[in-house]
Amino acid sequence: MFCRLPMLFAAALLLLPCLPAQADTLQTLRLNVSPNGYPPYTIVGDHNISGIVWDVATAIGQRLDFQVEAYKIPRKRVDNMLLDGYFDATARAPEWTEHPEQFVFTQPIVRVQEVFFTAGDKRFVYDRPGDLEGKVVLTHLGYKYPYLKDLFESGRAQRFDVPRDRDMFSYLLQGDGRFDVAIADRLVGHWLIRKNGWRGQFSASDGNLSDFGLSLMVRPDMADFAARFDKALADMKANGELDAILANYQ
Repeated sequence: MFCRLPMLFAAALLLLPCLPAQADTLQTLRLNVSPNGYPPYTIVGDHNISGIVWDVATAIGQRLDFQVEAYKIPRKRVDNMLLDGYFDATARAPEWTEHPEQFVFTQPIVRVQEVFFTAGDKRFVYDRPGDLEGKVVLTHLGYKYPYLKDLFESGRAQRFDVPRDRDMFSYLLQGDGRFDVAIADRLVGHWLIRKNGWRGQFSASDGNLSDFGLSLMVRPDMADFAARFDKALADMKANGELDAILANYQ
């Protein structure tokens, strides 16, 4: 589901603060999609916005009678600008937030799970960090993996950093067996596999390294809106509409 809606840029927001939206009067949900998006959760195209979070928000907007407008807010400015009322919501897990107590979080829209991808049809079985001993693990440059810190620092497993998620899958395919597994978000991996025509060439582990609920993070004054959003989201989960959206990106 693709929605063509106005793109509002962060630079314009700096000119004049907006009053916080109230749940009972909300006509437009100003949703941060970040400057470059984060596929498949938010996908920023030349003329349209899509992605799991965007599609869910617009579907719920149809139920609750509000429009969704995309704002491109730099990551380091999101929390302060949200609290100041420059926009209304961003996709976030409480665990990724420095001061989660300052915000209200909806129920999770989707689970964000780091899993292990391998080339071919043999799944990597992961139950504990020790399962990676002796492995060369493709990882994302700049990412921290606290559960595996001791394993990497001790040299019991080797970390090999690459700058982009797509690179992990390319290295697995073209590495001539040099790399054993890649750590990637499950849904990101499936989206990349679909987008690049790699179906049937990778397998994902059942066990995950991490598991977080991705919610909408809003201001405390929007708690009533969050409750209404949660009810509509529960309906989408029950009637299969959420599963249909997820299927569009896998």
